[in-house]
Amino acid sequence: MFDLQTQPTASVEAPQTVSRSARDLTVTMIRATVQIDQSNGDGTRTVGAGFLLNAPRADGTPRTVLVTADHVLSRMPDSEARIGWRVELPDGGWRFDPQPLTIRDADSDPLWTKPDDRDIAVMEISAPAAFAHDAIPIAWLADREAFDAAEVGPGDDMRTLGFPRGLSANRAGFPILRVGRIASWPLTPISAFPTFLLDLAVFPGDSGGPVFWTPPRPSSDLSPVHPYVAGVLTQEVIVQDERLRIGVVVHADYIREAVALLDQKAARAP
Repeated sequence: MFDLQTQPTASVEAPQTVSRSARDLTVTMIRATVQIDQSNGDGTRTVGAGFLLNAPRADGTPRTVLVTADHVLSRMPDSEARIGWRVELPDGGWRFDPQPLTIRDADSDPLWTKPDDRDIAVMEISAPAAFAHDAIPIAWLADREAFDAAEVGPGDDMRTLGFPRGLSANRAGFPILRVGRIASWPLTPISAFPTFLLDLAVFPGDSGGPVFWTPPRPSSDLSPVHPYVAGVLTQEVIVQDERLRIGVVVHADYIREAVALLDQKAARAP
């Protein structure tokens, strides 16, 4: 994520050709992904992506958590940003309906939580009922064993959702879907390799978006199939001012770690 006026820069299955059911599940990821932005006061905006996670509290009560990259929020200096809600209309159309999102308290302290040394941010939010319903289950986050269990490796396709240069797929504010291939190895253990590379051009507005794959359902398998969120797209690789069209992805298990920190923070609250 960069300011728009600048250019800094259980068992699972491996990614395969997308089936119709996989496309339907990809739509689920699209519906859970939102734009986050803040005005810079000069006619430009700082834009990033995020996605909604259904992460119940320790006592089982419902909770919707916004997941993004830490730098998406930290580079927004004001206490209030916007989150890009979308409203489905009776005629089947959609309306973009961005609303205020408070990201800092009265003392200007961040309201989000992040794990140490990882560009991940999570924050509990109050979402419209339709978006709370569309939030993806926390079980969809790939854990530390998922890559090995699925035999995911270099050259495998991953999908990502974002808002390159602040653009959306349409006036309704839906994210743009793109595909990149895993461009690094080894991928595990994630304690040694907390990030991996994706052969994908990264633009301002992409940071914070989900990177995921959707396993096809074997014809003989009646077990539930869902996307696996591999991680969060956080930055592009730049060498001596040259953009290499390579993205950096933080493994999804660090989202789980951030949610656990959010639980700890809530437990300490008076």
